[in-house]
Amino acid sequence: MKRQQVPWRILYVAYPLLTVSEESAGGAEQVLWTLERELSRRGVDTTVAASSGSSAAGELFATGDPCRALDDFDRRNHEHQDQVVELLRRRARQGQPFDLVHDMSGSFWTRAQEVGVPLLATLHLPRSFYPRESLENISANVALSFVSQAQASTFRGLLSTRATVINNGIALERFVPNLSREDRDGLLWLGRICEEKAPHRALEIARQASLPITLAGQTYPFSYHQRYFETEVAPRLSSVSNTAFFSLPSVAEKHRLLRRAQALLITSQVEETSSLVAMEAAASGTPVIAFRRGALAEVVRDGVTGFIVDGVDGAVQALSLIGEISSAVCALHARENFSSKAMADRYLHLYSQTLGLDPRTSGAVPTSSPAAA
Repeated sequence: MKRQQVPWRILYVAYPLLTVSEESAGGAEQVLWTLERELSRRGVDTTVAASSGSSAAGELFATGDPCRALDDFDRRNHEHQDQVVELLRRRARQGQPFDLVHDMSGSFWTRAQEVGVPLLATLHLPRSFYPRESLENISANVALSFVSQAQASTFRGLLSTRATVINNGIALERFVPNLSREDRDGLLWLGRICEEKAPHRALEIARQASLPITLAGQTYPFSYHQRYFETEVAPRLSSVSNTAFFSLPSVAEKHRLLRRAQALLITSQVEETSSLVAMEAAASGTPVIAFRRGALAEVVRDGVTGFIVDGVDGAVQALSLIGEISSAVCALHARENFSSKAMADRYLHLYSQTLGLDPRTSGAVPTSSPAAA
């Protein structure tokens, strides 16, 4: 019988190669950090299973160092998952089992049959990034959630388990919008430095538009990411005039860059499932010019908070119209659509559904917006 009068015990499982903190560069890590912090504030008993050096509002269970060398994922992921399985079994033996596991690691949910605890897996990546076998014979204790309608549509017909959509949110209180058009200079590209995010395309846009540009982001510990930076990005940083580069920008630096840019460029080559950086730009009052990929059209309102374009030429043309975008409208759109509090409300409701409970009587903290997206 489920406890009714004590806080839920929720275990969050992070991606094994990165740390979880306010400084996290990865989108899944940022969502996990924001959601766990919000629910801990509401009285949920939270634990985060993540790499050493991570931080949590509740308890941190460190599963090992993020990585030892390039291309260390398979070893590290196996170590990480084994540690999580042992934690779940130990807590059950001690009579303090977790009520639910919320997996944001991208793969732990494939071992759900080993733990006997309800498991919700939020899938953050495009459909093509998941091996087909991982979507077959999914354990009965697994429920899935997606982060956009565009992403969910690509999984139709592939899943036999229940799934829902809960859009990502950001901590809006941490962003102060810049409502001035004059106090801005140049373009910004911000994110994970790899071929699918294509910052080299952003440099080409800046070159053709004769505008200064700042690149800011992180190169992950994969050899093909390193090669991409060395062959496609570094030479352009040297050859394109008026460029600046920030590796691993701090939160304060990221907020400053977002507030000072004329526009944020999103040049993805894959079908994006969401875009936290586009949400952060809107919350900063900064318009976005994004390639027409996946869910970007759900996050960026074309002609209202920025422009959705088809390639480099379309981005250059859109820059001539960027003055038509109101910073105040961008900030208002962010407040109305990208709230981490609303995201937390929806996850609490989904936790209740996953556990087969009535959210009004399950002991969860009351929500202000119980309907799942």
